Order: sequence, then structure tokens, then C-alpha cells
Amino acid sequence: MMPPQKTIIAVGKRKTAVARAVLKPGNGTIRVNKVLLEFVQPPIAKNVMEEPILIAGKDALSDVDIEVNVRGGGYMGQAEAVRMAIARGLVKWMKSSTLKDLFRKYDRTMLSGDSRFKEPKKFGGRGARRRRQKSYR
Repeated sequence: MMPPQKTIIAVGKRKTAVARAVLKPGNGTIRVNKVLLEFVQPPIAKNVMEEPILIAGKDALSDVDIEVNVRGGGYMGQAEAVRMAIARGLVKWMKSSTLKDLFRKYDRTMLSGDSRFKEPKKFGGRGARRRRQKSYR
């Protein structure tokens, strides 16, 4: 019988996007929806997803493979959800309080999340606050 393999699952959420990251021993590859991180489009979203990796350093990722599955929301919401999932997973994987402090100092939403959502639309207009104009006067 084989010994159990170390696997960590981390979740990141932003608006309606949910990202699930699975970290397991490997050689440092990172995939988002089965696509290597280097080939993720658009580039601005890729830059957001790479932030926790740049802060942690390449040497921290040399022994871990990260597989992220993300659904829902737009491309920027998905990018921020992936960023949060990777950051949370790396903190769990390395068991490092200094890395946690680095992430918090850089951007608090990497670990704790951003609770803002779109305000729901109400009756009498086209959006949350906008109302139909009156035609008289």
C-alpha cells in the first residue's frame, strides 16, 4: 500500500466567481481550468493571478503543482478568485506566518476576501438607483 499523498484544497471567492485550488507535490506547474498560467488570457487577468506567486517567490513553488478550477462571474472576478485560492493554498502548504503577513501587507483581499457585491435592481427604473424620468414640467 502506498503512503498517503499530501494534498491541500483552498477556495477563493469574488462576487459570483468561485475558484477551487488543489495543491499537491510536483515540479511547480500552475494550471487554471487545465490551461497553463503562462497562456491565460487576457494578460491583465494573468498578472492578477500571478501576484501571490511573485510575492512568495519561485523557490517556494519548486515542489508544488497547483490545479485551479474556476467558474462563474466575469474574467476579472475569476482572476481575483484564483488569486485568493492560490494565496490561501500556499499559506496552508508552507505553514508560514511570515508568508501570511506578506500577503496581508501587500493586499488584504488575498486572504480574507472582498465582500462587495452588485446592488440588486429595483422596480421603477433600469438599475439599482436609476429611476424613469418624468416627462412633464
